Amino acid sequence: MELAKRLQTVEEYYFSKKLKEVRLLKDTGKPIINLGIGSPDLQPPTQVVAAIVNSLKNANAHKYQSYQGLPELRSAITGFYHEHFNIFLDANTEVLPLMGSKEGIMHISMAFLNPGDKVLIPNPGYPTYASVTKLLEAEPVFYDLKDDNNWFPDLELLETTNLSQVKIMWINYPHMPTGAKGNEAQFTKLVAFAKKHSILLVNDNPYSFILNDKPLSILSVAGAKDVCLELNSLSKTFNMAGWRVGMLVGKQTFINAVLKVKSNMDSGMFYGIQKGAIEALNCSELWYQSLNNVYRQRRDLVWKLAAKLNCTFKKESIGLFVWAKLPPGIKAEEFTDKLLNQYFIFIAPGTVFGSAGEGYVRFSLCASNEDLEEAIARV
Repeated sequence: MELAKRLQTVEEYYFSKKLKEVRLLKDTGKPIINLGIGSPDLQPPTQVVAAIVNSLKNANAHKYQSYQGLPELRSAITGFYHEHFNIFLDANTEVLPLMGSKEGIMHISMAFLNPGDKVLIPNPGYPTYASVTKLLEAEPVFYDLKDDNNWFPDLELLETTNLSQVKIMWINYPHMPTGAKGNEAQFTKLVAFAKKHSILLVNDNPYSFILNDKPLSILSVAGAKDVCLELNSLSKTFNMAGWRVGMLVGKQTFINAVLKVKSNMDSGMFYGIQKGAIEALNCSELWYQSLNNVYRQRRDLVWKLAAKLNCTFKKESIGLFVWAKLPPGIKAEEFTDKLLNQYFIFIAPGTVFGSAGEGYVRFSLCASNEDLEEAIARV
């Protein structure tokens, strides 16, 4: 039976393929230290786990749930955005809980893209933006991010191109993989650019609370709701990656368009997971402090490892990774393969995130101090 032609436009996700190789090495007894992926190894808050356990005997726990989530979950999301970003959202019309923010990328794209539409995608950036665009038969248009511009798009250069068919622009600040923070002045420029060209600007914002002393939302810019949506997630902030809880926020007409797609794709989020998510969103400041104390120690160790490998990096970067520049003339995938096969340490080559990632590697902070110290000792 012939496969759909759309599958010819995408490849299996790099980490899906590479982790098979890593597992094979591990199965043969090799002592692999995995610093390649951003899957939190820490536990969620205690009260979050208790909430899902306590929910299981509720009379409604095992029924289909609302496509829009529990009203109290939507209220918790609006409270979270008000407390941390000083943004007011309507819990009934401007919030949509998601089964992970990754599904939001597909749902947004399905709601707004037609075949032949163009999509502005960061290079380097999260590979899913491009793969989803291709699956929907739209055209990825990559815009380069460069170190000398602090990994921010060159909007003046973009203005010189034909933007008439561009429907969506993906941004991701704090940026993955580089850790660039983004600021209000940059967001203001991006919103003005999107308004000028009638582009839907989507900020993918799951790293806003990791080693970041000033979380920021694109919706904090005046008038941003007219052209912007924002994705956020509980995966990194609360160590709940496998729970698959995300959120989409923005104005009612945009949310309703995405809901029209989503309501045809699933039958609602499990009740207990929603109850756990509510507890997570109501965590006190102490949670964020304790989480970042752990990541701060790990980042110090990763910096030592990167330095041992003759890599350079920016200490002002934030998020769950360390983005490091290789010595001149060294190819990223050759370097990471050598590190894996010689020292049994797995890190991600920058080329996974686009051609502009050549000459860079990415280290994850999702490993214990003991593993990081062992990695340093090996090299």
